[in-house]
Amino acid sequence: MTNVNQLITEHLDIWTSAIERRPGAGRRNGKALALYGIKKLRELILELAVRGKLAPQDVDEGTAESLLKALNMKKLALIASKQIKKPRNFGEKISKERHPVPENWAWVRLDTVGAVVGGGTPRADDPSNFDEPGQGFPWLTPADLSRYSDVYVERGERDLSENGLASSSATRMPQNTILFTSRAPIGYVAISAGPISTNQGFKSVVPYEPNMARYIALVLRCFAREIDAAAPGTTFKEVSGKIVAGLPFPLPPLAEQHRIIAKVDELMGLCDTLEAQAEDSLKAHQTLVETCLAALTSSQTPEDFAQNWARLAANFDALFTTEESVEKLRETIYLLAVQGKLVAQDPDEVSAQHLLQEVAGRRQELLEAGYPNEKEAKTQIKKSKKQTIPGDLPELPPGWEWATLMQASLMVIDCKNKTAPYSDDGVRLIRTTNVRNGLLNDTDQKYVDEVTYEAWSLRAKPEPGDLLITREAPMGEACLIPEGERLCLGQRMMLARFVPDTINKDYLLITFLAPDLMDRIQDKPLGMTVEHLRVGGVETLLVPVPPKAEQARIVDRVHRLVALCDEVKTRVQIAQGYQKALSDTLVERAA
Repeated sequence: MTNVNQLITEHLDIWTSAIERRPGAGRRNGKALALYGIKKLRELILELAVRGKLAPQDVDEGTAESLLKALNMKKLALIASKQIKKPRNFGEKISKERHPVPENWAWVRLDTVGAVVGGGTPRADDPSNFDEPGQGFPWLTPADLSRYSDVYVERGERDLSENGLASSSATRMPQNTILFTSRAPIGYVAISAGPISTNQGFKSVVPYEPNMARYIALVLRCFAREIDAAAPGTTFKEVSGKIVAGLPFPLPPLAEQHRIIAKVDELMGLCDTLEAQAEDSLKAHQTLVETCLAALTSSQTPEDFAQNWARLAANFDALFTTEESVEKLRETIYLLAVQGKLVAQDPDEVSAQHLLQEVAGRRQELLEAGYPNEKEAKTQIKKSKKQTIPGDLPELPPGWEWATLMQASLMVIDCKNKTAPYSDDGVRLIRTTNVRNGLLNDTDQKYVDEVTYEAWSLRAKPEPGDLLITREAPMGEACLIPEGERLCLGQRMMLARFVPDTINKDYLLITFLAPDLMDRIQDKPLGMTVEHLRVGGVETLLVPVPPKAEQARIVDRVHRLVALCDEVKTRVQIAQGYQKALSDTLVERAA
């Protein structure tokens, strides 16, 4: 018999420190971490329960064989009283035994212990089929169990009316029915607190012995991933009643089931406590990191900044222990860069005002000469003459100036507002999915032929060193075109090109990576379902411009600090990998 209490208490550090990044957690995600170790511990508890390793066996409690006889009698009585329909006969034998079980247990099919029942939905366009919760008959959909953590459920967001019940295949099921979602997604489990019905997204189990409901639900939770793996389909998977009914089911005597449930409740309670403590610890750590980083960005004088930086450096190893904290540090570095706090100012350097005057003069010369073509040059001149800077902007360091992206650039152009025809090969088409975190990628890479490339590049052909900007999905991602790349701009993409030897293109990229980017958008995003930036919102984006020499120092400092972030992140990932491997090893040995 596995002593799980001892297993938990002796390895608390492993269960609570093994964490992982949540699927889909990206940049600026506030809830990026999941407690991997405790999740594995919960899975282990369920696994030990269905293997007969949580509670000792007692010969005086009878055997599974005697329970099976009683279950069959109860099934016949339910059929005779018309409380359930006669279940379909899917065959007598289980497909295979999943693992060894104690001698007084037995492997049976799930439909041996309960009737598998589907659900239904009446016509949604007929309001008379539905009632408000509490006014009709309880009716459940898989969405009602999303993030639902209680064992028992009473009803969902909508009830069915008597008309809705009569006009659909929804079934009235009794209290203690085990509700198992069979699609979208597969694997939610709950027990009905009273009579209930479901839509067709369930394959529920009406137990022949109501006192077995908790144990049946436990087995379904334990086997949920295996049921999901057995379901046909790729994009839309659904498990059939036949698969659920034929599920191999480890059956202990009824009294032992109750002791197993009591032990599982006790151990899951310990997991709840551990989880709460670990989450509190993670939140406290996150708050500490955010407080230390906020002290840097809010520093009012160079002396304050130096003190706050020294405090952070002294506690660096304790602060940056998760990928999320390292990403917060990276964002803060970008923000400090555009605030002018990352390097010292030199009053002897030529100011940004003179630099922007040089940019304006050289832009005018190039555009008046018809660069990149006469039509585009006229468009850029016309737009740039309308550009103004608001008078109520935050104060910048000495020698800095506010400018719009167009004022800091040679030109800013947008792509065709339609989808380019793809080809099997040719010129890379850069869409919004190909720009992430300051880099160009080949995610779902598409191509266009030479004819499309020329047609889509009439305004200007993208060149190495140009800044690419996304207007949607998501907004404000940016990267520089690397040397040797020949590209075509896709839909919702924009391009900024710089006057040679003036504004540092790497510094301009940093201004897009800084977390205050959307605060500097003057022409705010549009859209209800999917927000997107206007073309004018990108052209008039406010950019804090330092003197030219200071830009170079900022870029050098940022690159060195970001390289440090990459190094720390790699170390964190290795350490977290070790912790996850340790928790996996403990689970494997215990099981």
